[in-house]
Amino acid sequence: MKLLHLLPLATLGASLVIVDEKVFQEIEVESHQVKDPVAKLARPCHDKLLEWKGEAESIIKTSKNYLDEALARVIDVSETSYDKIYSTGYDVQAWLEGSPFAEEFDDDESDHPHHPPPHHGPPHHRKPHHPPHHHKPNLTVYELIAKSKYTTKLAKIISEDAELVQVLNGTKANYTIFAPTDKAFEKIPHHGKEPSKEFIKDLLLYHVSPEFYPAGRVLHSYTIPTLYEPSTLGHPQRLVVSTGLGGIKINFYSKIVAVNIFGTNGVIHGVDSIIIPPPKVVDIIGFFPGEFSTLTLGLTKTGLLEALNDTSKHTGGIFFAPGNFAFKKLGPKINAFLFSKFGTPYLKALLEYHVVVNQTLYSDAFFDATADSVEVESPRYAHYDFPTGLKDKSLAVDVTRFGPFVTIKINRFSKVAIANGVAKDGVIHIVSNVLIPPKKTSGSAEPSFWNGEELTVEEFKDRLEPFVKDETPEL
Repeated sequence: MKLLHLLPLATLGASLVIVDEKVFQEIEVESHQVKDPVAKLARPCHDKLLEWKGEAESIIKTSKNYLDEALARVIDVSETSYDKIYSTGYDVQAWLEGSPFAEEFDDDESDHPHHPPPHHGPPHHRKPHHPPHHHKPNLTVYELIAKSKYTTKLAKIISEDAELVQVLNGTKANYTIFAPTDKAFEKIPHHGKEPSKEFIKDLLLYHVSPEFYPAGRVLHSYTIPTLYEPSTLGHPQRLVVSTGLGGIKINFYSKIVAVNIFGTNGVIHGVDSIIIPPPKVVDIIGFFPGEFSTLTLGLTKTGLLEALNDTSKHTGGIFFAPGNFAFKKLGPKINAFLFSKFGTPYLKALLEYHVVVNQTLYSDAFFDATADSVEVESPRYAHYDFPTGLKDKSLAVDVTRFGPFVTIKINRFSKVAIANGVAKDGVIHIVSNVLIPPKKTSGSAEPSFWNGEELTVEEFKDRLEPFVKDETPEL
């Protein structure tokens, strides 16, 4: 509960630093300054630069790895950030505390900036645009990693997968690799079982996007597709981009420390932490007993915890998760009724209304496993009507973008407070209010949505009464 009250402060920090492309450009210049004597002599005089152009290009082609050079400039600066060991590897706490969508769980209508407006063009499959550095790429992204003294551990595990080596040496796409440094691997605890080959393969694929994301496009994105595609999700797993006082981070905890190291077939960005594929929705909720104890109790009491955990019944999905504070807004009487033996059927119906199966909505992408269609990089405004686990009742979801602001609203009133909790079997969006089904009113074709007004127990029961007899969850 205390943690949720700190969320506005985390958001305020993010709102004070709306990172623009200039920041990336400054990092980029630092990462690629040429140290060759010829280049140093050439800078003061443009004519001399033209005169020595041929000689300079010859020297650069045989110069050291530019990934090596870029990471050398940041590795010492980042040294102090490696003292935190993640016991699980997947830092879900960072997602809860650091999301730019986090806001006060009350009636506050303010939105919070995240990025400049997202890119709306088609996926980039053309040759990468190279800024006017003093060199041209002559190595593939794999060769850059393999020859850098700062990514020896990453290179070793990639080299053990001949198929992936072939992919990263190929030209079928312009790849983007978020490359963990050797120091990133030191964060992994030394105890525990050796990871399986399957896990390692998934781990590697989760660091690679099949699309071209130079620094500017990373900054303008909310989520990024990868080569990792769990069968329980039905589409490529995505990485989440966030900005704040701590810099640009992937999945809220892996900081980008070097950008735009171009290869002949893509681009590399250095990161300071390994990006672990996320666990299932139920596991993520279970990591926060202090914040979702009421929700977890309700899921367990109604048998829905087991149903949600059974991924054989759905491919992807959305869980609109209310925290303890959202339940508290219902008042003590409704909560007392819901968790009594008489209220269990109503509690079950209520929680089913928070679950969408086979359709997955991120803040900038939508996947529909039922229609075999994909909509990526959603428009400025999009409306969705999602069928829920509560039979014949859907959720009206509106996604609105205005400049750097994004708002996701459910049933015209309830906001998504924290978005894009990527999971192995879907996505979690934390909602500021418990979602209550609309009620049909006589003489009106439009349903009556709940807008946060205080409800009596009888009024609450009246909204859920038609659904309490169906004991089979539609999951």
